[in-house]
Amino acid sequence: MNKFLTTVTVGLIAAGIAQAEVTEDDLRNDQTITNQIVTNGMGRHLQRYSPLDILNKDNVNNLVPAWAFSLGGEKQRGQETQPLIYDGVMYITGSYSRLYAIDLLTGQELWQYDARLPEGILPCCDVVNRGGAIYGDKIYFGTLDARIVALDLKTGDVAWNKKIADYKAGYSYTAAPLIVNGLVITGNSGGEFGVVGEVQARDAETGDLVWTRPVIEGHMGTLNGEESTMTGELNATWPGDMWKTGGGATWLGGSYDADTDTLVFGAGNPAPWNSHLRNAGTPVEGNKGDNLYAASRLGIDPATGEIKWHFQTTPREGWDFDGVNEVVAFTGQDGKDYFATADRNGFFYVLNREDGSFVTANPFVKDITWASGIDETGRPIYNEDNRPGDPTAATEGNKGETIFAVPSFLGGKNWMPMAFSQKTGLFYVPSNEWGMDIWNEPISYKQGAAYLGAGFTIKPLFEDHIGSLKAIDPLSGEIKWEFKNPAPLWGGVMTTAGGLVFTGTPEGKFIAFDDETGEELWSFQTGSGIVGQPVTWEQDGEQYVSVISGWGGAVPLWGGEVAKEVSFLNQGGMLWTFKLPRQLAAAN
Repeated sequence: MNKFLTTVTVGLIAAGIAQAEVTEDDLRNDQTITNQIVTNGMGRHLQRYSPLDILNKDNVNNLVPAWAFSLGGEKQRGQETQPLIYDGVMYITGSYSRLYAIDLLTGQELWQYDARLPEGILPCCDVVNRGGAIYGDKIYFGTLDARIVALDLKTGDVAWNKKIADYKAGYSYTAAPLIVNGLVITGNSGGEFGVVGEVQARDAETGDLVWTRPVIEGHMGTLNGEESTMTGELNATWPGDMWKTGGGATWLGGSYDADTDTLVFGAGNPAPWNSHLRNAGTPVEGNKGDNLYAASRLGIDPATGEIKWHFQTTPREGWDFDGVNEVVAFTGQDGKDYFATADRNGFFYVLNREDGSFVTANPFVKDITWASGIDETGRPIYNEDNRPGDPTAATEGNKGETIFAVPSFLGGKNWMPMAFSQKTGLFYVPSNEWGMDIWNEPISYKQGAAYLGAGFTIKPLFEDHIGSLKAIDPLSGEIKWEFKNPAPLWGGVMTTAGGLVFTGTPEGKFIAFDDETGEELWSFQTGSGIVGQPVTWEQDGEQYVSVISGWGGAVPLWGGEVAKEVSFLNQGGMLWTFKLPRQLAAAN
């Protein structure tokens, strides 16, 4: 499975020469150590901000390709990875659970690991992988058959391989792991199959399970192999036994706030989509139909897995508005510390950094229909007539009343990560302007089968664009500038101290914007759609930028009318690396 191991690397190993190892301090300071990237998000707070300013507004037009690396032609599907960089090597994951080690200066492959996926895997939204994590002398990544694998950094040899959940029941895993204090922390995928969302922590050296925390009330957590505490209170917000297949997949992974020693994970939609089956279709007394902790953000103790706090963005959820979108720790322009999250439901939330309590929320996409706003407690003010109808009161055969909802179930923002600039104090949010016809249908749970109870068709809202990159003031919600794109935006964003904002489009364009004005300063056509996550680093006094290109992900699979509009886009699998040559750094 591991190919092209270099002679130099083999020689070093044979000679017993010690290789550098990544420490907890390296993880903690990843944002400020500019010659490496060892965490997802370029720092565990997920700001995706680099303090490098060698490359800046004045010289970015001198950015040129340094090398390119092909992932091969037989497995070209959505490429959503974020590169990691350590000790002269770049590590990327690819579709179908592959991992590559690449020489940082030449782009030559050093080794490759291909997971041996079984027949019958059930990935919801393409065969993607969003990256790995480095700690000690190992790199960790997840596979589509719901496993977590630890590989030797230098050789790609398997150190351990552990099962997260049963892929035959619909579980999978696509997120980048998170590492805190020697623990490898993972979520799970499979939200459309009636799975139960869970966060797990393992010993990074052995892979042994330390704790588990299900995120749906009624399920028991574990600590050191024994039951610990129940999540929530049994049947407090769920009817009957529906909590047993309650959804809430933790499919995007999490962040870590070192200042409060808190993991922050998001939980996906409750299952099934048909909210009337979950006592959520009509207002009920108290929070009986809230279906905790689905569509929520959870603060978790990294040592024990105990839930510290929760904030539910969409209680009584009925539109597939997952609550998984990343939670980013930041310091506001008022000098106070906050969390921020741009939710799938179309609202941008700011939360208290200590306890996750609500601070403010503002819409970041246009024409939201399902709610008229957010009240002073952080709960949505529902437009009850914009909830898909109850099939038991069907007027259209076996369907409930069809409504047109904005945003669509793919969200005002989906998985694609936003970025925060410490220079401007703004968030740069990749969003989409679309809606959907949606209706509910009868459904019953069957293991390994889709558990929706709904049908839908996604439609664009505007003739000239769907994708919209927005520069947002987090506390006021003011949109400072906007870049409109014909196709949906599905890739990550990065900011730099050089005043640049990088992202890519499905049409294949990799773009650098002015962080203050949104002016397009530089672009490069990569040849396929960009749904990956850009990074930047410094080596020998020169600044580099990398991004992967390869169209895919959820849009062509689930996008309805939108998918038809982008069906001409070519798939691919190419990692592009650019650099600003030293002699051009002062040129403009």
